[in-house]
Amino acid sequence: MTDWATILRLAGFLAGLALFALAEARWPRRPRRFGRRKRWPTNLLMPALGTGLAAALHLVGPLTALAAAAWAAQRDIGLIPHLALPPLWAMAAALVILDLAIYWQHRAFHRIGWLWRLHRVHHADPELDVTTGVRFHPLEYLLSALWKAAVVIAIGASVEAVVLFETLLNLLALFNHANWRLPGALDRLLRRVIVTPDFHAVHHSTEPDEHHRNFGFNLAWWDYIFATYRAHPRRNIARMEIGLAAVPARQAIGPFSALALPSEPPPAGE
Repeated sequence: MTDWATILRLAGFLAGLALFALAEARWPRRPRRFGRRKRWPTNLLMPALGTGLAAALHLVGPLTALAAAAWAAQRDIGLIPHLALPPLWAMAAALVILDLAIYWQHRAFHRIGWLWRLHRVHHADPELDVTTGVRFHPLEYLLSALWKAAVVIAIGASVEAVVLFETLLNLLALFNHANWRLPGALDRLLRRVIVTPDFHAVHHSTEPDEHHRNFGFNLAWWDYIFATYRAHPRRNIARMEIGLAAVPARQAIGPFSALALPSEPPPAGE
């Protein structure tokens, strides 16, 4: 199952990257400031390193979501298996709970100082496009893997539910970071349920009271329920400033300077 899950996730990632890259090239939301050749190597290096760390965890034990699901299933551990839900309801429950866990993980990375240092690597990208959706410091990938594994064990999510969740998480992260202009009516309809590019763009504003909002990755519901939703930035999305004001574009784009960014304390109020 692990080999097929890896192939499925990789295929979903590559297909999503190609599809949304083409969509944002054809229907861009904001004018591009930097060429893809300048930003993409650094942005794609991050998930490559993060995946390597996650693979190392997988060898150690049930420390990734997929390994944790298989481990918990063998031992009949977790909440959902003991609720005797029909299979589709059990999978739906796992997907919703895991998405809620990622929402709170995201909020923690914004509110806890040392976690924010790691997460700043994601926000420092001076432009927003499909590759920003996978631009996370490798150590953030590692911590996220451990958190998801713990949640998977606690709820007893099935291997199938975890594979589906991870695939959707990758695809929707690529989708909602894409520099893609959706028709206004479609955006308003979709954002009732899922996070759209315009919904998430607010989260990448340089203004702290804007980038500490709209934490959802998949479902938009959590931002509505927990009052962290902001519909629009002060400036029009097409003209808003992207990134972190304290991090120069050259530093954010360079692979070594980007990886070293957590060593610098963020300015007060960021």
